[in-house]
Amino acid sequence: MKILCFAHLSEQLGTHELDLDLGSTTVADFRLEMKRRYPELLLDHVMIAVNEQFADDQDQIGPNDTVALLPPVSGG
Repeated sequence: MKILCFAHLSEQLGTHELDLDLGSTTVADFRLEMKRRYPELLLDHVMIAVNEQFADDQDQIGPNDTVALLPPVSGG
């Protein structure tokens, strides 16, 4: 699956995009796996979109999906 990282997440990883072979998984399990592989990532308040649709923890992610990690933003 393709993983797109934005803002501080891309800075923490040193890249804007990852390609990982995680098979099919739920968003909750994806989040746990990302924390295991990249413990420096701060994912607690990150929204996850799958194929450009916001996803909940129980939603499925397929091996060919695109996942975006979207940290909260503030504006003024």
